[in-house]
Amino acid sequence: MKLQRRAEESISIAFLDVITCGIGAIILLLMISKPPPAVAPAPVDDPRVAEIARLQRTLFSLEDEQQKVSDELAASTPRLTALKDETQRLRDALLASQFRARGAAQAAARDAEELGKLKIAQQTLSEEMRRLRAERQQRVKAALVGGIPIDSEYVIFIIDTSASMGEHVTEALKRQMREILTVYPRLKGLQILSDGGDYLVPGSARGWLQDSPNLREELIETIPAWRANSPSNPQNGIYTAIRDYYSSDRKISLYILGDEFANGSIDEVVKYVDSINPRDAQGNPRIRIHGIGFPTRTGQFKDAGAHFAAFMRRLTHRNGGTFIGLNAYR
Repeated sequence: MKLQRRAEESISIAFLDVITCGIGAIILLLMISKPPPAVAPAPVDDPRVAEIARLQRTLFSLEDEQQKVSDELAASTPRLTALKDETQRLRDALLASQFRARGAAQAAARDAEELGKLKIAQQTLSEEMRRLRAERQQRVKAALVGGIPIDSEYVIFIIDTSASMGEHVTEALKRQMREILTVYPRLKGLQILSDGGDYLVPGSARGWLQDSPNLREELIETIPAWRANSPSNPQNGIYTAIRDYYSSDRKISLYILGDEFANGSIDEVVKYVDSINPRDAQGNPRIRIHGIGFPTRTGQFKDAGAHFAAFMRRLTHRNGGTFIGLNAYR
């Protein structure tokens, strides 16, 4: 069966399309051409506008100031740190100074106290000091035998036993020996040799005689019996005494008692004595050499007395001693 199309249906659909498109176009035109909603303009005489503008300007100014302050603060931070460090250093230094000042004050107080004690002690000891000074002066006076220093602990006598020192000299010789020994209250040792180098006390060679009042008196009283072989020249006795008794730990004095220096060379003896009597660190000879010269009598060696005096002056001066020349037997 053959279907027939209806012509009215085709015309209706086309019409609807046209109508629809027209309506859409009208709506689109309305949307495009619709004016924006009117905005009411702000009234010109609103007082808040000026205040807001002023506050905005103030805000902008404060922001600028804040930025400047921030920049300055950032630039000042190293200086501030350095100032803090310097302040701490000064505080520590001040504290240390205070401690030192406190210590100095305490030390000054102690010193003042000690000074007061010393002044009191000085006043208390003034009498004792005067007494000791007087005793010292007495010791100084007693420490000389006719100007001869006596700081030795051992004494050696070298006595001229020649004929020129005979009976007329005996008493003067005894007196001189007593005076010498008196100012040595205590000796560790004594010895007596002749001018020729002989030991006058038998059995005492190279040893020391034990000092005592009895020994001293016995030695002095036996002087007349000492008649050893004598060259009238003390050089051999000097050599023997120094060679046998020289010691770096002993204080020894050598006393030469005579009247002649016959057949001898002063320079030769002085030089040789220098070689066997060396000096200590202070330049002082270990053995002091003193001399006492007695008046000579005209004899075989008429110039021996003057020669002895010249010899003794040289020798004693070189060896820390003193020479005394007697002009009379009494």
